Amino acid sequence: MQTRPVHILHIDDDAALVRLVERALTRRGFTVENAADIDAGLARIRAGGLDAVVLDHYLASGTGLTVLHAMRDLTDPPPVVYVTGSMEPALAVDALKAGAEDYVLKSAGEDFVTLLAKALEQAINAARMRQAHLRAEAEIRAAKDRAELLLAEVNHRVGNSLALVAALVRMQASAIADPGAKEALAETQVRISAIANLHRSLYTSDDVRNVALDDYLATIVAELGTSMSASGHKPLVKLDLDRYSIPTDKAVSVGMIVTELLTNALKYAYPTEEKGEVRLILRRSEDGAALLTVEDDGIGWNGTGVAKGTGLGSRIVKAMAANLGATITHGDGVGGTCTKLVLAES
Repeated sequence: MQTRPVHILHIDDDAALVRLVERALTRRGFTVENAADIDAGLARIRAGGLDAVVLDHYLASGTGLTVLHAMRDLTDPPPVVYVTGSMEPALAVDALKAGAEDYVLKSAGEDFVTLLAKALEQAINAARMRQAHLRAEAEIRAAKDRAELLLAEVNHRVGNSLALVAALVRMQASAIADPGAKEALAETQVRISAIANLHRSLYTSDDVRNVALDDYLATIVAELGTSMSASGHKPLVKLDLDRYSIPTDKAVSVGMIVTELLTNALKYAYPTEEKGEVRLILRRSEDGAALLTVEDDGIGWNGTGVAKGTGLGSRIVKAMAANLGATITHGDGVGGTCTKLVLAES
């Protein structure tokens, strides 16, 4: 059973049976102490240090069921083997429902003690298995918590490092006189910031496996507005976002797509002398999918023909959509540009 003696509490007021059980269990390696009434038995159980309890049904102060009911309030009660001379099956059922681990019919013969010892061994082993299972679950939870804490710290440091890179790119852009190079670096800075913002979101999230896409997109828009304003543009982006959660590995692709679409809209949708808004809309459907839309009321583009600028943004959008297994669709270009991305249920 174990190297130290197995400590048993026997709650019974039959002195002769108590002596019989104590002698027999002691020969089998158990250490046995006795409590003659309910109050004394409960006090000893609450004191702890017991491997199991042998509990008689009929006691002068009540029945063993009272003890079982009182033990329900204990955090880690010892297993109980219920003992009675009654042949009534309902009594055994009541005891087991009340929390007893096993049930043994009382008798004066050696068979009774043999059955009792066997029941005690089985009850103790079952209790140990439950405790081992609980400890294993606790260790798994602790390991999971440690891993999530470490992952959050990694995301924090990655986010900070990417923010530093974005700042360096911004500084480099401000030191360059060539407008084309300045704009290219500004776009690069925005792309780096989009990824950095994802890692910041993961650092503050309780679930590193998923990202609240609406919050993430709002952060991207705020960062984009700051960057575009610094480069001479005055963006007006309106957000209409449903709550929607997306796996982390997909969030980067979605963030890059939105960054490119918004950047293109803010740069090319309206002639220099005109002002107009760009709308970012996220709609969750009943089937768990979501529709992401970037639209404006500008000069319009239907997705065909040569893209303005270097075309890098269009290539990034196509590559990120391929990563998502999604399709980018465009409107007819009349009255503005409307680009849609369907996000399937995760």
